[in-house]
Amino acid sequence: MTPADFLPPALGPQRTFALVAGVERYDISHRWNLRGPARDALRFARWLTGPAEVPPGNVRLLLSPLDEPGDLDWTDAPAMTALRTAYRPATEENVKSALLDELPQCDGDLLWIFWAGHGYLGPRQELMLPCADARPSQIRHLNLDSALRWWRTDLVKQRRFPLQAALVDSCRVDAPRDTRWNFGNTDYGGGSSVPGRRQFRLYASREGEVAQNDAERGAGRFTEALLGELGGRSVRESVSGLPGAALSIHRTFQELRERGEGWQLPQFIVDRDWDACSFLEDEPSRSVLPRAARLDQAAWDGLGELFEGRELPRCAYEAYAWAFKAAGCTTPAHGGLPGDNLLEVVQDLDERQGGRGGMPLAVPFVRFLADRVAAGGDAPWADRLGDWVRATRSRLDLPVLPPPPPPARRTVVHVRLETPPGGEAGFLARIWLRGERVRHIWESEGPPIALDRVREELVRQLALIGGASEPDGVAGAGRRAYTVVDRVEFHVPYELLDIDFDQWPVPRGPAGRRRALGLLHQVVVRCPQERTDTRAEWHGTWRWLHAQGGRHPDAVRVVTDDEVTDALGMELAAQPPPACVLGHTTAAPHAGLLEAVLEGGLPVAVWRRGGGLPAPALLDLLAPAGPDGRPDPGALDVLDLPARVREVRRAAAGAAAGAARAAGGSLRADQPLSGGDQLVLLWDDPDDMPGLRSLT
Repeated sequence: MTPADFLPPALGPQRTFALVAGVERYDISHRWNLRGPARDALRFARWLTGPAEVPPGNVRLLLSPLDEPGDLDWTDAPAMTALRTAYRPATEENVKSALLDELPQCDGDLLWIFWAGHGYLGPRQELMLPCADARPSQIRHLNLDSALRWWRTDLVKQRRFPLQAALVDSCRVDAPRDTRWNFGNTDYGGGSSVPGRRQFRLYASREGEVAQNDAERGAGRFTEALLGELGGRSVRESVSGLPGAALSIHRTFQELRERGEGWQLPQFIVDRDWDACSFLEDEPSRSVLPRAARLDQAAWDGLGELFEGRELPRCAYEAYAWAFKAAGCTTPAHGGLPGDNLLEVVQDLDERQGGRGGMPLAVPFVRFLADRVAAGGDAPWADRLGDWVRATRSRLDLPVLPPPPPPARRTVVHVRLETPPGGEAGFLARIWLRGERVRHIWESEGPPIALDRVREELVRQLALIGGASEPDGVAGAGRRAYTVVDRVEFHVPYELLDIDFDQWPVPRGPAGRRRALGLLHQVVVRCPQERTDTRAEWHGTWRWLHAQGGRHPDAVRVVTDDEVTDALGMELAAQPPPACVLGHTTAAPHAGLLEAVLEGGLPVAVWRRGGGLPAPALLDLLAPAGPDGRPDPGALDVLDLPARVREVRRAAAGAAAGAARAAGGSLRADQPLSGGDQLVLLWDDPDDMPGLRSLT
C-alpha cells in the first residue's frame, strides 16, 4: 500500500479524470472485429462513476461496438445515462482530441487510461493500439508509449496530474512486417520532463503474448480480474492499493498458467510503486514460472540428431495440440505452429513447460510423432523417436503418458479418368479403394468408355464395398464387413473439372429411390497431372495448411471477376497463403480462375458449377460466423471442406424439397438442384496419390 500522506491531499473523485476506450469494430476488415472490449470499457466506466464516484463529465468514453450502442448494458444510473449521451466513436481523431487536447486542460490529480481492443508492437517495441478507423493504407492508432512520454512533460501543466495509471487489455504481439500493415511513424513529441510525475502501467500480457478474450461472455480475462480487485474501492483506496491489486492479478494469472489453463501473464512495465520504490522486492518468488521439468542437454542433443534434415510432418500441428492435452494444459490462443521446423516447435513447448503433473510439453509432442510416423510406414525413425521418449522419461523421472489417439480412418474411393492417347471418344478408367491400405479394384478394358459406363461401374463398386467380405490375409477373412465410403475422389483431365459428378444418381432405399452421389458421400475433383510445373508450391502450400491446423486468417481468399488476370497465378504462387480460393465470379471457372489456381500451386478451390455468382456467396455458405455475425474466413477449417461442402449440398436438397412440397409438387431424388449445392470442390492432396502410373 502507498502511504496515504504520499497522495495529493485533494485527491478525490472531483480531481480524477479518465480516458476509457473499447474498440470492437475496425474499418480495416471484419476479420479484425472482436466481441468484448466495448463491454469491458463500459464496466470500467461503471466502476469509475459508481464506487469511485467520478463525475461523468470527467470521463472521456470512446466506444466502437459490434452491436448497436443502445443494445449495450449501460445500467440504469444517472452517471451512465450521461455517458451514453456523451460517448464518441473510438477513432484516431477522437482519441487524440480527448487524450492530447481536452484532458491536459483539466485541473486534476489522477489520470486513468483504460483501453481494450487489439494491440501490436512496432519496430521499437512501442505499443500501438489500432483505432476504429484503421484502414489497410493507414492503420490509424494510438502510440501509447509516445503518449505517456508526452504526459510526463511540461506540455501538461506542472501542478496537474502527478499520478497517471494506464491499464491495457490487449495483445502485445509483433505487427507483421509487410506493406499491408502500414502503421506509419507516430510520435507525439513533448516538452521537458516534469520531476515527480508518476506513471503506473499494467498490461494484460507480456511482449509477444496474446491476451485472451471470452467472446461468448464478451469479457477480457484481464479486465475481469482487474474489476474484481477494484470492487467497491474509492478513488484514494484504488490508487493506494493499485500495486497490491496488480500483484494479486499477477498471482491469479500465474496460478492459471501453473495449472495449464492460460498462457498470458500480465506485466508491470516498471516494478515501481507511486513512491518510486519496488513493490516486488519482498516477494521475489512470485516471478517463478511453472515447475514442470525442462529438457536437459542430453534430450536436446538427441533431438538435434532426430530432427536433422526433417521437414515438418503432416501431423505436426496435431502433435502440438495433443501435447497440451496430454500434459493437462490449455492450448495457446494463437492458432498454428509456432515455428517453421521441428526444433523451433520444441523450443516453444519447452519454454512454456507443462501442467501440474510436471510433464514437459516436448515429450508428448515427440511421442505423438513416433506413433504417427510408425503408422505411416517409417519404422526406423519411429523407433528412434520412441527410444528418445523412453530415455527422456527415465532420465527426468517423468510420469507415464497416455497413448496418442489413432489417426482418423477414412474409406476413400479414387476414380481416375484419362483421355485416350489416340484422341478417341471416351475415357480410360481405373478405381482404387483406400482404407487401411490401398487396393486396385477395377479397370476399364478394351476401347475407351463413356462417362455413363464409369458411373454404372462406380455404383456397382460402391455396393460391393458396402457389403464386402474381408479379403484373404486379413483377420476375420470371410466375415461380412459393412463399410461406409466417406469420400469419392475423381482424378480427371482439366476439361472435366466442372462435370457434375456429385449429381450422379445412386440407388438408395426402397422402390428404386435414387440420391445424388454428393448427398451420400463427400465428392471432390482432382487434377494432379496439371501440377508438374508447380509441384514445389503445391506441396509447400499443403504443408503450410497442415502446420496451421487448417485455419489461418490468410488461408482462404475470395477471388472476384476483376482479380482474374494473367498475373493472378504468379501472385498466388508467391507465398504459401492462401491455400484455398473461393471463386466469386460470373464467368465459368475455366475462363482464367482454375488456370491461376493450378499455376499458383493451390491445393483447394471452390466454385459454382458453370459460373455465375453463387447466392449466397461461398464465404457465407461455408465459413462460420465471427463475433460480428458475419462469416469469418479465419475460422473456416480448410481441411474440413469436403465434409462442409456435403453439409451445404444436403441443406440445399432439404430446402429444395421443402419448397417443392410448399408449391404442391415434389422433387425427384435424382433431380439436379439449383442454388448453393451446385458447388465444385477441387481437393488435391499431394500426400494421397494412388496410381501415379499412366493408364495408357
